[in-house]
Amino acid sequence: MFKNIFGSEPQVHASAPGRVNLLGEHTDYNGGFVFPTPLPYQTYIEAAAAEGLEAYAENFRERKSRGLDVAKQGDWLDYIAGCVWVLRQHGYAVPGLRAYIRSEVPMSGGLSSSAALEVAALRALRALYQLPLDDVQIARLAQQAEVEYVGVRCGIMDQMASSVGRLGYGLFLDTQNLQTRLAPLPQGYRVAVVDSAVPRRLAESGYNTRRSECEQACELLGVKSLRELSPTDLPRLEALPEPLNRRARHVVTENQRVLDGVQALLQGDIKRFGELMVASHISLRDDYEVSIPELDELVEAELRHGAVGARLTGAGFGGSTVALVEASRYEAFKQGVLQDYPRARFF
Repeated sequence: MFKNIFGSEPQVHASAPGRVNLLGEHTDYNGGFVFPTPLPYQTYIEAAAAEGLEAYAENFRERKSRGLDVAKQGDWLDYIAGCVWVLRQHGYAVPGLRAYIRSEVPMSGGLSSSAALEVAALRALRALYQLPLDDVQIARLAQQAEVEYVGVRCGIMDQMASSVGRLGYGLFLDTQNLQTRLAPLPQGYRVAVVDSAVPRRLAESGYNTRRSECEQACELLGVKSLRELSPTDLPRLEALPEPLNRRARHVVTENQRVLDGVQALLQGDIKRFGELMVASHISLRDDYEVSIPELDELVEAELRHGAVGARLTGAGFGGSTVALVEASRYEAFKQGVLQDYPRARFF
């Protein structure tokens, strides 16, 4: 593929997966806990050394190029440019990149297609220029590229899940210190990722607004981050003005749901884990207000047709849901959901 576009063979190959978040939404940029798992969908990059940037995106059938001194342009090449930019910011002498990109990760579905692209690009650059970077450093750099170059104030969950996660396991991540723990997903159950067919774009959604609201709540509460609070502090949150009280309440209770959820899985209590998924969706809908009617409808259909738990996943405002379903009941579950919500797309 690379040779067909650029006329030569690639020097390195790299890939990184998308992710779905099982619990812990909108907690990562608040220093909290998250519990994602990588998906069996990859973004692949074939690459070679170059001066400046030149890339072909198979999904768009589009070729773009850019000098290293050019600012972001608001297109897909920004994510590659941001990775080169962040490495140069850290003192790595990276002259550029020529890349062929192919992705299986659905875009605008809340499954971290951008993080998969960033991590894959940084892995390619690491191999190409023999950079001394471990997987946690790759995740940190990928997040910095998206925040400071692309301009989306994301937390680090997506990049960590893509860079250090493991298929078949949930990744418990403390985003404050980046400590991780793998917890095996339950045997005999399937994680169903279902696209609502309502695309969402982080930079155009209320994502940055929600982050600012959390920062305002911290200022009024006199804390550096909402991570400092626990459910015993919930009465303090009631004194905050609307909607800051509800934004903070979601983060504090969601952190506890992650802790409780990991413990439930380790104890084999699948029913409890499912209940926590549902409670998370309700909190995201009512307190954080990032759900939309289509996502609510889809979650209700999933629960009606046998899901142990279901919730929106990702930033919200469209995108996907995640449900936990007994593997033996998956086909009946899928058909039932499609009857109630024909636009659904299963991954």
